[in-house]
Amino acid sequence: MARNIEVHTRLAQPALAKHGIEMCEHKGIGHPDTIADGICEAASRELSLEYRRQCGRVLHHNLDKGLLMAGCSQPRFGGGRIVKPMRFIICGRATPLPHGGAAADIALEAARRYLRTHVGFEADPATLSAEIGQTSDNLKQVFEGSSTVARANDTSFGVGYAPYSPLERCVLKLADQIHSPAFRARFPAAGADFKVMGCRRGDAVTVTVALALIDRHVDSVSRYFEIKLALHDALAAALPLPAQLRINMLDNPNARDESGLYLTVTGLSGEMGDDGQVGRGNRVNGLITPGRPMSLEAAAGKNPVSHVGKLYNVLALLIARDIHAGLEELDEVRVQLLSAIGEPVDQPQVASIEITSTRRVSPSARARAAEIADRWLSDPTRVTNMILDERVALF
Repeated sequence: MARNIEVHTRLAQPALAKHGIEMCEHKGIGHPDTIADGICEAASRELSLEYRRQCGRVLHHNLDKGLLMAGCSQPRFGGGRIVKPMRFIICGRATPLPHGGAAADIALEAARRYLRTHVGFEADPATLSAEIGQTSDNLKQVFEGSSTVARANDTSFGVGYAPYSPLERCVLKLADQIHSPAFRARFPAAGADFKVMGCRRGDAVTVTVALALIDRHVDSVSRYFEIKLALHDALAAALPLPAQLRINMLDNPNARDESGLYLTVTGLSGEMGDDGQVGRGNRVNGLITPGRPMSLEAAAGKNPVSHVGKLYNVLALLIARDIHAGLEELDEVRVQLLSAIGEPVDQPQVASIEITSTRRVSPSARARAAEIADRWLSDPTRVTNMILDERVALF
C-alpha cells in the first residue's frame, strides 16, 4: 500500500545549530494552560475508555476546547484565602453513549480526578462545567464502515523532530527536576505552577524560572528569599550545561510584605493571576520551540483515533525519534505528516522526512528511514493505545 512517503536529505549542519539565538520553554503541570490541556485530555481519555467498554471501540468525539478562568485570592504569610475560586470549562462534541451514561458526567469526573492526582488541587464540583454537544453526522462517518482503519476527521498536519538540542534538553531536565517527588518533598513551599524558559545567545545560556510559592509554608519576607535562594542553588546544581539561572524575576527585592512577591495560596497562578486555554502550552514533545517546525493544533482532548491534530503530531514525533535512533549517520530528522479529511489515517497525503547530516546519507539509510515511517503509519491503532495507556506525553 502506497503511503506517499518521501525522504529528502540535506548535506549540512542542523539548521538550529546555525542560529545565533535559540529559545524554548516548558509550561509546568500547574500552569493554567497546562491545566486546561490536562483536564480536557483526561476527559477524552476516560470517554474513550468508556466507549471501548460499551462498544468495543472508541467512538467519535472531540473535547479539545477548554478554559481555566482565574479566580481571586489574598495570599498571606502563613496562609491566605481564596476569595473567588477558579472555574474550569470543558467544551466539545461527542457521540452519545449507546448503553447509558452522559459524556459530560464522565468528563467532569475525569477532570476532578486529574486535578486531584496531578496538580494536588481539590476542585469544588460547582467550579467545573462541561458543555458537550452531539457529534455532527458527517464527522460520525469517519468512524463508520467495515474498515479497521479510521478516516481522518480533518485536513491538517503533524510535525516532529529529533534529537533535542542541548538547550531543549536543559529546559526539560530542569522541568523534570521541579516536578519530581524528591524536589517536592525537599521544598514543600514550591507550587505546581512553574515555567522554564531557556535562551541561548551564541554559547551563552540563560534559564529563567517562574515558580509559585505557597503562602502557608512562608512566614516572612526574609523566609521567602531564603527559600528562593535554596531553590536557586538546587536547580543550578541540576543544570546539565553552563548557564545563568534566574528565578521569579518580578520579585521586589525591597518588599516589606506579601505584595511584590510570587506568593500564592494554592501554588497556582490561576487562583488570581492568569487564565488558561487548551492548545496554548507545550506541544507533544513537552516544549514550545519558535525555532523549530511546530503545529498549532491542540493535541489534548482530541479523539485519539481519527483526529490527526493529535494522532499525526504524536506519530511524527515517534517516527523522527525512531529514525534518528536507528541510523547513526543522521544528525537531525524532521517529519511532517499531512492528512486529507475522509481518507484513511494510515495513508497521509504526504509523509515528508527531512534528514540533515554533515555526511553523505546512503541510499540504504534513506530506505531504512522510509521503512520506519511505513511501519508506524501502517498501525495507527498502536499509537491510539499508547495515548490511552498514557505511554506518550501530549503537552
